[in-house]
Amino acid sequence: PGPVPVNLRSAGDFVILTKSGITDVPTSAVTGDVGTSPITGAADLLTCTEVTGIVVSVDAAGPAPCSMKNPIRLTAAVLDMQTAYTDAAGRPNPDVTELGRGNIGGMTLAPGLYKWGTSVNLHTDVTLSGSENDVWIFQIAGNLIQSNGVSIHLQGGAQAKNIFWQVAGLTTLGTTSHFEGIILSKTLIAVQTHASINGRLLSQTAVTLQMNKVTPPAQ
Repeated sequence: PGPVPVNLRSAGDFVILTKSGITDVPTSAVTGDVGTSPITGAADLLTCTEVTGIVVSVDAAGPAPCSMKNPIRLTAAVLDMQTAYTDAAGRPNPDVTELGRGNIGGMTLAPGLYKWGTSVNLHTDVTLSGSENDVWIFQIAGNLIQSNGVSIHLQGGAQAKNIFWQVAGLTTLGTTSHFEGIILSKTLIAVQTHASINGRLLSQTAVTLQMNKVTPPAQ
């Protein structure tokens, strides 16, 4: 079944969580709660009509009228996001190291702990094949780059909630791409035009959206 899942704790209550803001080229469709902390709510540029859920801010400057001021909840969630990142990055004894020298396009990946000392590129579609309880953790020392139009496919009952992408560098999801899983990124998550995500975007810097669909994974 692969490794033990990463416990997101309260960070898992958010579909997008950032420390330094969310930019948006409308119109995006985000299902679930979003939050930014410690930066002001004014750095969350999603509008209320784009979010089905609560926009949580540290102050009263979040998008009106849907923003809820709750700095205590956000502080806890950001700490939990950082703890989850450290957990994912620190898992020992990977099952697979340096697969494809970081070029995993076209591959079908079994559950497990995968580790790269490089960036990881998805130039063509990738399939994650396993049962509903199987877990994937990807430890990426560089960037995660998904090319335009490329999709991640889940097979055999695999679930996005059990797929964790720990990225030390930048994450770029190309135009019209489709991504599956939870991104724990040390830096920017850049989602390009009309890309869709079934998962969570948890960034220790910012998230940039451009007419995207972001849906939380089924629990």
